[in-house]
Amino acid sequence: MLPDRLFFNRLADAAKAETLPRFRTGVGVANKLETGFDPVTEGDQAAERAIRALIEETFPDHGILGEEYGTVGADRDYVWVIDPIDGTRAFISGLPVWGTLIGLYHKGRAVMGLMDQPFTGERFFAADGVTHYRGPEGARTLSTRDCGALSEATMFTTSPYLYHGDIKTKFEAVQDKVRLARYGCDCYAFALLAAGHIDLVIEAGLKPYDVGGLIPLIEQAGGIVTDWNGGRAEMGGEVIAAGSAALHAEALAILRG
Repeated sequence: MLPDRLFFNRLADAAKAETLPRFRTGVGVANKLETGFDPVTEGDQAAERAIRALIEETFPDHGILGEEYGTVGADRDYVWVIDPIDGTRAFISGLPVWGTLIGLYHKGRAVMGLMDQPFTGERFFAADGVTHYRGPEGARTLSTRDCGALSEATMFTTSPYLYHGDIKTKFEAVQDKVRLARYGCDCYAFALLAAGHIDLVIEAGLKPYDVGGLIPLIEQAGGIVTDWNGGRAEMGGEVIAAGSAALHAEALAILRG
């Protein structure tokens, strides 16, 4: 038995019950790092516990990789990849561009994915070659757009301060060629790309749980997601997502140097 859209919705609803009541409430924040700042809240932890409990009950033979509580069964055929709050910095700042990410890998490849933004009431889900949207605009299937060329592209990245050294030089070379560059949307930028509102997302230093739930959304809407070498992006690292093959190739040529 494999999960369906209804089960993914159950997972998202369980997470939402833990995150939304804590949003814009001054929830306590802990720092995971001795130097620097990597925030975590009780919302992150409670949401991941809720998701894991449902998966463990329903699919006990599946593995789980989560941001807050580690990995169990990483060598199993099916592995769930969970980020209960992607964009915790946005969450603690009251900015509604964070989301719950839930992906399912089959033999290392992302085949199903969900991104849920509880505050805006938007849910993005991909399976069986189709990306679905449900939110204030109603329900519909999604397609990426083809802007034609890098010079016409709208590009997002979480922050330009995440880039250093050689990758900063390469990122800025792409940024200099796009029509519009915007910052700060975390996982929401990938959802906007799947919906055809923007054209390019470039990120650095991602973990598997940062991207596992997003790869299916973009691929099954007609876009492309790879690392900066053109390989699969399931393990994170430096990642590029584009709305069309031509745009991906044009940007990737610069990132590869």
